[in-house]
Amino acid sequence: MRAPDFWDRKTDGVMPSLLRPLGCLVAGMNTMRRKAAAPWRAPVPVICIGNLVAGGAGKTPVAIDIVLRLKALGANAHVVSRGYGGTELGPIQVDPVQHTSLIVGDEPLLLARSAPTWVSRDRRKGIEAAVEAGAQIIVMDDGYQNPNVEKDLSLLVVDGGYGFGNARVMPAGPLREPVDAGLARADAVVLLGADQADVWGRVQRLGYKKLRIMRAKLEPVGNYSDLKNQKVFAFAGIGRPEKFFKTLQDIGCKLAGCRAFDDHHPYTQAEVLSILADAVDTQVITTAKDHVRLSPNQQKRVRVLDIELQWKVTDEIDALLAPFVAALTTNASPGHSTETNAEMSLDG
Repeated sequence: MRAPDFWDRKTDGVMPSLLRPLGCLVAGMNTMRRKAAAPWRAPVPVICIGNLVAGGAGKTPVAIDIVLRLKALGANAHVVSRGYGGTELGPIQVDPVQHTSLIVGDEPLLLARSAPTWVSRDRRKGIEAAVEAGAQIIVMDDGYQNPNVEKDLSLLVVDGGYGFGNARVMPAGPLREPVDAGLARADAVVLLGADQADVWGRVQRLGYKKLRIMRAKLEPVGNYSDLKNQKVFAFAGIGRPEKFFKTLQDIGCKLAGCRAFDDHHPYTQAEVLSILADAVDTQVITTAKDHVRLSPNQQKRVRVLDIELQWKVTDEIDALLAPFVAALTTNASPGHSTETNAEMSLDG
């Protein structure tokens, strides 16, 4: 889906006001579902990477970084994802060679490059399958609003440029749940990029002055010097395509044209051919998440801009993860019991 423009507005307009009762109804129903839930505790620690808004916060790069750090510390960490955009119900382990984004979703294909990744609409079944396969720690990509599984560590990812949008619950705004309710279950906030939306200030004003806020950013990884001062044609079907286009400009590219699609958009042959036709004698470039949604032949004709997460202070995230790895040798749990809110349809 593509977020309506009014979701990003800083002042109330007609549509948010008209849709506010529905947003309040959604928030109330989810609160009731959360209170009625009986969360299941997995036999291994579960680290949840989630967000409060619909799409585009940067969860997947954070999840990739976390699982790589756990592996570097000696833990056999597996990823469990709902597989948004795919048809597979699971539980099934993602095979990047055999599976396509239409089957397992685009994000699981990216995650599977870093660690064993499981797709399962039923997260408990996905975790059980991963544990049976030897997983010592589970990294759950999204699922912050899922009430059925206990989380031992909950990291809330927030984009510093977008923040919480207009701070209203869907459909009046981009929120899956009220900000206050979401912050109450977070062990830490991962703030990505410059805090243009005053996320830190909002967290403080809501009374969460002791909540740890860890700063990080997404940076291109690789050598793109050949693209400097060169014209490129860019396309992206992610939560906020404008961020990708801005990144290309930041590394020195000149945008000859660009196209924005809905998040998780399944590209047709006609759409890709149209893009290639518009980019005659111009390099076509897209995101890694979009690239996995192309056919093998299309992938050969489109360049990828890879990104990776960079922490401002790596000691902070390492300190959060180290106890879970250390506990593997003692069978002790460093985690805590946390309530979780109801999973919404947009919980990917």
